[in-house]
Amino acid sequence: MCTAITYSTKNHYFGRNLDLEYSYQETVTITPRNYPFNFRNGKQLKNHYALIGMAYVFNDYPLYYDAINEKGLGMAGLNFPSNAFYGPLQNDKDNIAPFEFIPWVLSQCSNLKEAQELLSRINIANINFSDDLVASPLHWIISDKEGSITVEAIKDGLKIYNNPVGILTNNPTFDIHLFNLNNYMNLSTKPPINNFSNKLNFDIYSRGMGALGLPGDLSSLSRFIKATFTKMNSISLDTESSSISQFFHILSSVEQQRGCVDMGDDKYEITIYSSCCNLDKGIYYYKTYDNSQIIGINMYNENLDGKFLINYDLIKNQQILMQN
Repeated sequence: MCTAITYSTKNHYFGRNLDLEYSYQETVTITPRNYPFNFRNGKQLKNHYALIGMAYVFNDYPLYYDAINEKGLGMAGLNFPSNAFYGPLQNDKDNIAPFEFIPWVLSQCSNLKEAQELLSRINIANINFSDDLVASPLHWIISDKEGSITVEAIKDGLKIYNNPVGILTNNPTFDIHLFNLNNYMNLSTKPPINNFSNKLNFDIYSRGMGALGLPGDLSSLSRFIKATFTKMNSISLDTESSSISQFFHILSSVEQQRGCVDMGDDKYEITIYSSCCNLDKGIYYYKTYDNSQIIGINMYNENLDGKFLINYDLIKNQQILMQN
């Protein structure tokens, strides 16, 4: 499963954990402005905004898991099994395949307002990339410097939710996640107050007891609560170093360790990678399960007027600095 978050200090940040039991050998992929996007609905974009993100590149096509564009708009797709529904083609809509939804939005929209306008005309259709690569059941978070929305294609149609917390996990549907926050309004970063009974004296025997009841399991419902509480109460300096460090600490609060989610056949779901994108500067930071060093790639250090994809293999081996 997965968790996506947003975070703001002096700059604005967007990223996610990818939690799976396998890898497609994804790479950090930059799509320059003149790479031709040929969409399944027949539309071709020869010129568009440049993108940087994590993708599985197949037949020279970037299947993005998450990405941002040069204007500061970010988007990520998260697993949404049993709920995602991709319908038939509709003549009065822009029919978009799930795998091309991220490029469709990020290549054309400079901000969340433009993305919402584009969404009013689309139908996420049941179109596979190929016979071997079928459409994954997904829902999406789209964010810019001003806010976030969640997009879900379900049997009742395309749902677009305002996302006031800037967090997304997996099932259930986003409206249930938001409502479930009501059950945790008593949580606090401060020492607890005795509301139990004025006839009893309680001992605050540990720091952090104001957050007793905060979920700590790895389910998507619990990760949504944990990530929201952690993000909403996070404090960092405005520096880039402090901001991205805090961002990764928020993601670390809901990461998955090998062995804790047993998928059977000796397979375990883990946090394959964590990403943090600076929406203002076009920098994609990441770390992997076995490499806790933060790696950064700046899209503006490349030729963004090119026609060919630029790929960076992930550095997966642990990088350790010995001090003696």
